[in-house]
Amino acid sequence: MRLSVQEFRNETDEALVTRAQKGDVAATEELLLRYKNAVRARARQFFLEGGETDDLVQEGMIGLYAAIGAFDPNAGKRFKNFAYLCVTRRIFDVLRAAGRQINAEGFDPDTVESGVSPEDFLIDDESRTELQTELMKVLSNFEFRVMTMYLDGMSYSQICEATGKSLKSVDNALGRSKRKLQVAFSDKH
Repeated sequence: MRLSVQEFRNETDEALVTRAQKGDVAATEELLLRYKNAVRARARQFFLEGGETDDLVQEGMIGLYAAIGAFDPNAGKRFKNFAYLCVTRRIFDVLRAAGRQINAEGFDPDTVESGVSPEDFLIDDESRTELQTELMKVLSNFEFRVMTMYLDGMSYSQICEATGKSLKSVDNALGRSKRKLQVAFSDKH
Protein backbone atom coordinates (compact mmCIF):
# COMPACT_ATOMS: atom_id res chain seq x y z
CA MET A 1 0.00 0.00 0.00
CA ARG A 2 1.36 3.39 -0.99
CA LEU A 3 0.93 6.27 1.48
CA SER A 4 0.03 9.84 0.58
CA VAL A 5 2.40 12.70 1.38
CA GLN A 6 0.23 13.67 4.36
CA GLU A 7 0.24 10.10 5.68
CA PHE A 8 4.05 9.99 5.36
CA ARG A 9 4.29 12.97 7.67
CA ASN A 10 2.50 10.99 10.37
CA GLU A 11 4.83 7.97 10.00
CA THR A 12 7.83 7.51 12.28
CA ASP A 13 11.29 7.51 10.77
CA GLU A 14 11.66 3.85 11.65
CA ALA A 15 8.42 2.93 9.84
CA LEU A 16 9.55 4.86 6.77
CA VAL A 17 12.93 3.09 6.83
CA THR A 18 11.16 -0.28 6.84
CA ARG A 19 9.11 0.82 3.83
CA ALA A 20 12.19 2.23 2.07
CA GLN A 21 14.12 -0.98 2.60
CA LYS A 22 11.26 -2.85 0.89
CA GLY A 23 11.65 -0.64 -2.17
CA ASP A 24 9.20 2.20 -1.44
CA VAL A 25 10.89 5.09 -3.25
CA ALA A 26 8.46 7.65 -1.82
CA ALA A 27 9.41 6.61 1.74
CA THR A 28 13.09 7.04 0.87
CA GLU A 29 12.39 10.49 -0.57
CA GLU A 30 10.45 11.50 2.55
CA LEU A 31 13.37 10.49 4.79
CA LEU A 32 15.86 12.35 2.60
CA LEU A 33 13.62 15.41 2.77
CA ARG A 34 13.16 15.16 6.55
CA TYR A 35 16.90 15.08 7.18
CA LYS A 36 18.08 17.46 4.46
CA ASN A 37 18.39 20.46 6.80
CA ALA A 38 20.20 18.45 9.49
CA VAL A 39 22.70 17.22 6.87
CA ARG A 40 23.19 20.79 5.63
CA ALA A 41 23.74 22.04 9.18
CA ARG A 42 26.31 19.32 9.87
CA ALA A 43 28.17 19.97 6.60
CA ARG A 44 28.33 23.71 7.26
CA GLN A 45 30.41 23.04 10.35
CA PHE A 46 33.38 22.17 8.15
CA PHE A 47 35.36 23.67 5.33
CA LEU A 48 36.69 21.60 2.44
CA GLU A 49 39.70 23.20 0.76
CA GLY A 50 39.10 23.42 -2.96
CA GLY A 51 35.48 22.52 -2.41
CA GLU A 52 32.23 24.02 -1.41
CA THR A 53 29.85 23.36 1.44
CA ASP A 54 27.52 21.92 -1.18
CA ASP A 55 30.10 19.18 -1.82
CA LEU A 56 29.98 18.20 1.84
CA VAL A 57 26.18 18.40 1.86
CA GLN A 58 26.11 16.02 -1.09
CA GLU A 59 28.45 13.62 0.70
CA GLY A 60 26.30 13.89 3.82
CA MET A 61 23.22 13.03 1.77
CA ILE A 62 25.06 9.96 0.47
CA GLY A 63 25.73 9.01 4.09
CA LEU A 64 22.04 9.51 4.87
CA TYR A 65 21.02 7.33 1.92
CA ALA A 66 23.42 4.63 3.12
CA ALA A 67 21.91 4.89 6.62
CA ILE A 68 18.46 4.19 5.21
CA GLY A 69 19.73 0.97 3.64
CA ALA A 70 21.84 -0.16 6.59
CA PHE A 71 19.54 0.67 9.52
CA ASP A 72 18.22 -2.30 11.51
CA PRO A 73 14.76 -1.37 12.81
CA ASN A 74 14.84 -4.36 15.17
CA ALA A 75 17.98 -3.21 16.98
CA GLY A 76 16.06 -0.97 19.35
CA LYS A 77 17.90 2.19 18.27
CA ARG A 78 16.48 5.40 16.84
CA PHE A 79 17.03 6.05 13.15
CA LYS A 80 17.76 9.72 13.86
CA ASN A 81 20.89 8.84 15.84
CA PHE A 82 22.04 6.24 13.34
CA ALA A 83 21.51 8.64 10.43
CA TYR A 84 23.46 11.39 12.18
CA LEU A 85 26.32 8.99 12.80
CA CYS A 86 26.39 7.84 9.15
CA VAL A 87 26.24 11.41 7.84
CA THR A 88 29.04 12.52 10.15
CA ARG A 89 31.25 9.54 9.28
CA ARG A 90 30.76 10.18 5.56
CA ILE A 91 31.70 13.86 5.92
CA PHE A 92 34.71 12.97 8.09
CA ASP A 93 35.84 10.37 5.56
CA VAL A 94 35.74 12.96 2.78
CA LEU A 95 37.64 15.47 4.89
CA ARG A 96 40.26 12.86 5.79
CA ALA A 97 40.61 11.88 2.13
CA ALA A 98 41.16 15.55 1.30
CA GLY A 99 43.95 15.63 3.89
CA ARG A 100 42.10 17.85 6.32
CA GLN A 101 42.61 17.66 10.04
CA ILE A 102 39.27 17.29 11.77
CA ASN A 103 38.47 19.12 14.96
CA ALA A 104 34.79 19.19 15.76
CA GLU A 105 34.92 20.23 19.40
CA GLY A 106 36.35 16.82 20.33
CA PHE A 107 33.50 14.97 18.63
CA ASP A 108 34.27 11.37 17.80
CA PRO A 109 31.75 9.97 15.29
CA ASP A 110 32.27 6.47 16.67
CA THR A 111 31.01 7.34 20.15
CA VAL A 112 27.47 8.56 19.54
CA GLU A 113 25.39 7.17 22.36
CA SER A 114 21.89 5.96 21.63
CA GLY A 115 20.35 8.28 24.23
CA VAL A 116 21.84 11.45 22.75
CA SER A 117 19.96 13.18 19.96
CA PRO A 118 21.60 14.78 16.92
CA GLU A 119 20.15 18.11 18.05
CA ASP A 120 22.32 17.88 21.16
CA PHE A 121 25.39 17.75 18.95
CA LEU A 122 24.19 20.40 16.51
CA ILE A 123 23.12 22.89 19.17
CA ASP A 124 25.67 22.78 21.93
CA ASP A 125 25.41 26.17 23.63
CA GLU A 126 28.97 26.24 24.93
CA SER A 127 30.50 25.40 21.56
CA ARG A 128 28.21 27.85 19.80
CA THR A 129 29.18 30.65 22.18
CA GLU A 130 32.86 29.89 21.62
CA LEU A 131 32.36 29.89 17.85
CA GLN A 132 30.44 33.18 17.97
CA THR A 133 33.21 34.77 20.04
CA GLU A 134 35.76 33.67 17.45
CA LEU A 135 33.56 34.91 14.61
CA MET A 136 33.22 38.34 16.23
CA LYS A 137 37.01 38.61 16.55
CA VAL A 138 37.80 38.03 12.88
CA LEU A 139 34.73 39.17 10.94
CA SER A 140 33.24 42.58 10.25
CA ASN A 141 29.77 43.25 11.65
CA PHE A 142 28.13 42.52 8.29
CA GLU A 143 30.19 39.37 7.72
CA PHE A 144 29.29 38.20 11.23
CA ARG A 145 25.56 38.75 10.65
CA VAL A 146 25.65 36.96 7.30
CA MET A 147 27.72 34.03 8.61
CA THR A 148 25.51 33.62 11.67
CA MET A 149 22.39 33.51 9.50
CA TYR A 150 24.09 31.05 7.13
CA LEU A 151 25.11 28.76 10.00
CA ASP A 152 21.54 28.92 11.30
CA GLY A 153 20.45 27.35 8.01
CA MET A 154 19.07 30.39 6.21
CA SER A 155 19.23 30.34 2.42
CA TYR A 156 21.01 33.04 0.44
CA SER A 157 17.68 34.59 -0.55
CA GLN A 158 16.53 34.66 3.09
CA ILE A 159 19.79 36.35 4.11
CA CYS A 160 19.38 38.91 1.31
CA GLU A 161 15.88 39.68 2.50
CA ALA A 162 16.93 39.95 6.17
CA THR A 163 19.91 42.21 5.47
CA GLY A 164 18.49 44.19 2.57
CA LYS A 165 21.62 43.41 0.55
CA SER A 166 22.05 41.94 -2.93
CA LEU A 167 22.86 38.31 -3.59
CA LYS A 168 26.33 39.29 -4.77
CA SER A 169 26.97 41.23 -1.55
CA VAL A 170 25.87 38.28 0.60
CA ASP A 171 27.89 35.81 -1.47
CA ASN A 172 31.00 38.01 -1.25
CA ALA A 173 30.58 38.40 2.52
CA LEU A 174 30.33 34.62 2.97
CA GLY A 175 33.38 34.07 0.77
CA ARG A 176 35.43 36.59 2.76
CA SER A 177 34.19 35.10 6.02
CA LYS A 178 35.14 31.56 5.03
CA ARG A 179 38.64 32.66 4.00
CA LYS A 180 39.14 34.64 7.23
CA LEU A 181 37.91 31.73 9.33
CA GLN A 182 40.13 29.23 7.53
CA VAL A 183 43.12 31.42 8.33
CA ALA A 184 42.01 31.99 11.93
CA PHE A 185 41.34 28.32 12.68
CA SER A 186 44.42 27.02 10.83
CA ASP A 187 46.57 29.32 13.00
CA LYS A 188 45.11 27.69 16.12
CA HIS A 189 45.83 24.10 15.11
